[in-house]
Amino acid sequence: MPTPRASRASRQLQPWVLLLLPLLFLTLFYFYPLAAIFRVSFVENDASAVLPRLLSAGTLRVLGFTFGQALLSTALTLLLGLPGAYIFAHYDFPGKTLLQALATVPFVLPTVVVATAFTALTGSQSELRYTLGAILLAHIFYNVTVILRMVGGFWANLDPHLEQAARTLGASPWNAFREVTLPLLAPALGAAAMLVFIFCFTSFGVILILGGPRFATLEVEIYRQTINFANLPLAAALSLLQIGITLMLTLTYTRLQTGLARPLELRPQWATQRRPHHFPEIALVSATVLLLGLLLIAPLLTLITRSFGDGLHYYTALFENPRRSIFYVPPIMAIWNSARFALATTALALFLGLLTSLALLRQRLASGGWVLDALFMLPLGTSAVTLGLGYLISMGRPPLALRGTPLLIICGHTLVALPFVVRSLLPALQSIRPALREAAATLGAAPIHVFIEVDLPIVRRALAVGSVFAFTVSMGEFGATSMIARPELPTLPIAIYRFLSLPGALNYGQALAMSTILMMVCVVGFVAMERSRPLGMQTF
Repeated sequence: MPTPRASRASRQLQPWVLLLLPLLFLTLFYFYPLAAIFRVSFVENDASAVLPRLLSAGTLRVLGFTFGQALLSTALTLLLGLPGAYIFAHYDFPGKTLLQALATVPFVLPTVVVATAFTALTGSQSELRYTLGAILLAHIFYNVTVILRMVGGFWANLDPHLEQAARTLGASPWNAFREVTLPLLAPALGAAAMLVFIFCFTSFGVILILGGPRFATLEVEIYRQTINFANLPLAAALSLLQIGITLMLTLTYTRLQTGLARPLELRPQWATQRRPHHFPEIALVSATVLLLGLLLIAPLLTLITRSFGDGLHYYTALFENPRRSIFYVPPIMAIWNSARFALATTALALFLGLLTSLALLRQRLASGGWVLDALFMLPLGTSAVTLGLGYLISMGRPPLALRGTPLLIICGHTLVALPFVVRSLLPALQSIRPALREAAATLGAAPIHVFIEVDLPIVRRALAVGSVFAFTVSMGEFGATSMIARPELPTLPIAIYRFLSLPGALNYGQALAMSTILMMVCVVGFVAMERSRPLGMQTF
């Protein structure tokens, strides 16, 4: 019989045993590729040349555009999202639930689908296609749900009596809002704005497709320097710049988000919302709903209708393989490739995510748990294009000669999906009362049996949510895959981008058809995820 001291030692070692495989995976497919980028910049090339590359006129121009379009996109998203957040927080009206669901759909769509939808909306030959306006519209469409959810959800729970008290003391509506509500709303507003800025700053698919040759962010420039010019030293230097800026932005977002946890007397939404009665209220709600509805529905509806513009011809053409095609296989194989990569990614991400979540659950009882938690969230703050560049540099030689293999694509997708799986599973595991596990152990159940009989039935809904996250993330991943996939092994987003890049109505129509298919997969996955989400589980 083990001594109490031995039992304590076993419990202390158990989290690290569980973490062996996840940490090995993170080391091989995250830290090792990033280290390869540092090696190319500072070891294999002249380190003194890195700074001149970063300070060149071309790099500064790209950096200025990256910051500028992100700032402008964030400001416009706030401008449109705040009225929507206000009416969602304060009014109950017919169709509100449907509009909230529609507002979330764009956020779960791959960027290549969003870009294709706006291409369909403006027209493939439209003067708006390769303009800053098209980029800004797509970013607003993609990110407005962040404002609606983060700001609107927080605003809906603020106690209205605080502002009413200020009005009673003689403050005007504007002064009451500025002096009372706005300071309370500031943490949610700042965190949401910073998150939107990060998404726009790291935008890739939207800029690549809608910006064309005229516009380039850091992400797009890294891709072009690697794929088009094979200039790995410059691409590596830009990746270092991208990593540094993204890390600072992520730390700023984390700091702003801590303000959401400060103690406030929050009220349930049923106590803070009412039906609009007066004409100004009805007009405000109607105009905001109409504007949001047009922005959210028009691009997706146009994408679907134009994909059927020639009947089913664009869809049946996906099964054909014309001579001198850019693919060595029929385009339908891109759907099959994406599906099988997504299934393998889901299995691997669930396995690693479950081990990671169980280890984090146990380690949080000890010191240093937050460090491990942050460690596994790092891929979320890292550019997918930068990871793809790291794979190109590091995975072409032993001991990890995986470049061009399906396994590398699956591992790259798993790295991106793993944080979502962990964030789906960890809250569900934390909700299990320790007394349930202790009772099973007292009755003689082994640890594996305790997990199967107690934990697994409780977290099965969270497992379903994590699996949908992993599947849809893999189906839509474009940045890293565009750097490492072989021409004869295209995924659905890569095939869409290649067809959009080619002239001809048939190529354009096939891109619309594949985008519609990918959109429907993501929408079905989102609906399944919302139905499977455990009660009380926070959205991620």
